Amino acid sequence: MPLSRREFAKRSAYTGAGVALAGSVGVLATAPGAIGVPSDSDREEPARDASGLGYGPLVDDPEGVLALPAGFSYRVITRTGVTKLESGEPTPAKHDGTSTFEGPRGVTLLVNNHEIKGPRADVEHPVPLTDGLVYDPAAAGGCTVVEVDGAHVAEWVGIAGTSTNCAGGRTAWGTWLTCEENADKAGQNGMTKDHGYAFEVDPQDRRANRDPKPVKALGRFEHEAVVIDPKRGHAYLTEDSSGPNGLLYRWTPPEGYTHGRGKFRTLADDAGVLAAAVCTDSGGRFVDDLSRATEVGTVYGVDWAEVPDRDARSTPIRKQFGDHEITRARKLEGMWWADGGAYFVSSFAREESPVAHDGQVWFYDPRRRTLTLKVRFGVNPDPSKDGAFDGPDNITVSPYGGLVIAEDGDGIQHLFGATESGRTYPIARNEINIGSESEPVYSEFTGVVFSPDGKTLYANIQDPGLMLAISGPWKRQPR
Repeated sequence: MPLSRREFAKRSAYTGAGVALAGSVGVLATAPGAIGVPSDSDREEPARDASGLGYGPLVDDPEGVLALPAGFSYRVITRTGVTKLESGEPTPAKHDGTSTFEGPRGVTLLVNNHEIKGPRADVEHPVPLTDGLVYDPAAAGGCTVVEVDGAHVAEWVGIAGTSTNCAGGRTAWGTWLTCEENADKAGQNGMTKDHGYAFEVDPQDRRANRDPKPVKALGRFEHEAVVIDPKRGHAYLTEDSSGPNGLLYRWTPPEGYTHGRGKFRTLADDAGVLAAAVCTDSGGRFVDDLSRATEVGTVYGVDWAEVPDRDARSTPIRKQFGDHEITRARKLEGMWWADGGAYFVSSFAREESPVAHDGQVWFYDPRRRTLTLKVRFGVNPDPSKDGAFDGPDNITVSPYGGLVIAEDGDGIQHLFGATESGRTYPIARNEINIGSESEPVYSEFTGVVFSPDGKTLYANIQDPGLMLAISGPWKRQPR
């Protein structure tokens, strides 16, 4: 049912209030000029101060891997082609979305996506085809489970034979949803099965991962990330696609369904309702694209339009709607559930969108059915210059307050923090040049997430493929 203007105004009044809790984002960047900049003309180095924000300047790494603040250190946990799985094969390529789980006796378990696209024959280090864990033997992607127990590291396959496993998301019951950012059908690009699905992986129970089954109820499209509302049971999903731009989705479970380990396997392919977001502004006017929001604090009302054919047998889901029926956005990527809602990212927008920008972070409040722009970056005029952040991708909520964001822009790449008031500070800089001295290239950060005890920040550098554990004097950040 569409929101009335009166109902929308009432809900909007609550959106900016937020609740600032330890380990939550609270009221992130609700004032203009907070994180990033509200307009391209104001683009400068993000605001810094001397009141205890961040951890100080980054110090060059003599090993040429990771610049960190003084007092911090890193450890390489896995490296593509170098470290080994339990079965003896090398660690696969293209580290991406990651989450941590508390294992037995203080062990940390991490599920690590590998964003490998295309047929196996074209990939030097695919995810090994472990017996019983393969969906499509022609596909090279999947995810691995990494066990960190002090100095001991072990790694094994969680799922294989999937394609372009990107951000994914953790469930409230301790499993991982790995998502395919690729909608190839059987017969396309050498694939023998349809792709574009989410799959559940249990890091605690290897037997539960046998005979992988796609969760078709969540739709077939270029999946990026997913979060689960632990109270209502809804799943929220982002789509990273263009021509036309992708959509924000909500899946509503069928009546009587309760979540839990292994329950996704019991769902019918058409179970529940998959719907796409339809936004309206405070005047009740339809919003065609999220890039229209240029001021931090912008609030949209949200309704949901049911997807006609969620398995996209003849037409991709995003093309099943007319441009005046749903709200689109470019590069919908990372998500994180906190503060009773879903934070999600639009990494950038260019000519395919109404308004150009270098990143947005939105917060969806399911109770108020509103979407609030928390973060916006204007277009970075010089990505090769250190100091300015752009291209947010994977995100996590920090136990020390605010967000930690993995950068996937042009030029220099960082991990950076954003306080509840929106101020930003550097945490790490990728120093691995995979280009040349005259034309340096730095790969994106991915999979940023804290350990269950909050003492270690894990993150990946996608190329050449490293999982890193960062430790140091973490502290509560000012708002």
